[in-house]
Amino acid sequence: MSQPFTAIATLIAKPGQQDALEQHLRALVEPTRAEAGCGQYDLHQDQANPLAFYMIEHWSSEEALQAHDVSAHIQHFRDQAGDFLEHFELKRLRALA
Repeated sequence: MSQPFTAIATLIAKPGQQDALEQHLRALVEPTRAEAGCGQYDLHQDQANPLAFYMIEHWSSEEALQAHDVSAHIQHFRDQAGDFLEHFELKRLRALA
């Protein structure tokens, strides 16, 4: 089993779609926090660019994140994301200090 890690998801809304993206991201928070292996799942919005959202995540293992990726709520989000999501990127971070 892999080591715990932090991830940062960057999600950029299509122009004029930030409210829709925010609504869909808020709907992911509660079910994701209830998942095995999720230690943190916090939604943030960029103060300088309201189209940009960040999910700060902490996972107990890569396997826990993989289970999250195939969960029903994430699949539902992905099915609808084309309407409001311009860009997505996930970075896995290794803690140093």
